[in-house]
Amino acid sequence: MIITGAGRGIGRAHALLLASRGAQVVVSDLGARVDGSGTEDEDPAGDVVNEIRAAGGRAVACRADIATESGAADVVKTAIQEFGRLDAVINNAGIVRTGHFDAVPVEEYQRHLDVHFFGSLHMCRAAWPHLVESGSGRILNTVSAAMLGNPLMTHYGSSKGAVFGLTRNLALEGAEHSILVNALAPGAGTRMAESSANSLTPEVLQYLMTQLKPEHVAPVAAYLVHPSCQVTGELFNAAGGGVSRSAVVTTTGIHDPELTVETVAGRFDEIMAVTEQARTEVVAPAELPTA
Repeated sequence: MIITGAGRGIGRAHALLLASRGAQVVVSDLGARVDGSGTEDEDPAGDVVNEIRAAGGRAVACRADIATESGAADVVKTAIQEFGRLDAVINNAGIVRTGHFDAVPVEEYQRHLDVHFFGSLHMCRAAWPHLVESGSGRILNTVSAAMLGNPLMTHYGSSKGAVFGLTRNLALEGAEHSILVNALAPGAGTRMAESSANSLTPEVLQYLMTQLKPEHVAPVAAYLVHPSCQVTGELFNAAGGGVSRSAVVTTTGIHDPELTVETVAGRFDEIMAVTEQARTEVVAPAELPTA
């Protein structure tokens, strides 16, 4: 399996747990700075591989840049050369910086899209034929609660929203090949959380850094990439030992063939109301894989 951004934080926790459970892991990490402004001299991927091997597991490092097609292809090539097959991909690599919507340059929006959206896309495209061959391929894309709105994170949150859209559509594409695709919104005290400090209250940041551990997230990821997991197109939240599902719902709303602006205004509460009749929008491919 491949885990991107696995040299530190949440990705590292994923790699250590899955390797301890017998997975053969490609630890993919460029060693980039948190804001994506370049790389550091450290080799976090190599460090994690050493940890895994010291514990008796199997792992190999790859420092390719997954924000490029060629880099993603190199990561997949590493998996096939080292382990002979590929059954799962966890797209976890990410960058973050904060800033006001109108102050962040367009280039920064592109950089976040390159890493989060295109990084996930390139990895999925490179891995796809091998996941098809696997017969039980799994993809887990990392998103964020910021895609639903967070101060000073329009560029970050919107790029994560794109990853969620990718997840839902790939779930449809993958079903006929028994490839299941889900999304995970983690919460943990990491370098990225520290870099987002000015978008959080001091109390929230303190709670993140002391109470929410990457190790609380990893078990959810491990289950979602296991062959026994049979859901697709879903979004899960994991933080501090709590796990929940986020669902897109469509309200019952109203229907009036003679609709007017006044009707919309007068019945707006009905349009907004989430009642028992609200419909959960699930991914419904023609053929879901059987367990």
